[in-house]
Amino acid sequence: MATLKKEIPVTAGAAPVWHALRDFGAVHTKVAPGFLTGLEMDRGDRVLTFFNGMVARERLVTLDDENCRLVYAVIEGQASHYNAAVQVFPEGDGSRIVWTIDLLPDELAPAIGMLMDAAAVAMKKTLATA
Repeated sequence: MATLKKEIPVTAGAAPVWHALRDFGAVHTKVAPGFLTGLEMDRGDRVLTFFNGMVARERLVTLDDENCRLVYAVIEGQASHYNAAVQVFPEGDGSRIVWTIDLLPDELAPAIGMLMDAAAVAMKKTLATA
């Protein structure tokens, strides 16, 4: 199983960054606009459209306000297994987002890694003003 990890420093504090990240139905506007171009909620799942036209259905697994941690799974897509965790930590005057994805098959890791890099740019820019 491939594991991808991205640490994203953000100039905004942990509380406002977590407030944006925890809104499962607004990730396309509050976290990564431009990278994500659309979102529809469907029976509790979010169906995301990405800048490249790719569509993914994600299901919320855990929303942990105490630890500022959100876990989701992609339940429809190319991966046979895709589980991700996003957690926010205070760091100085700002914060740090740790985003970890476990996926199968391993061959998807390079493509997903490139998408994570692009998402991180959008997240850092958007969340700087959270």
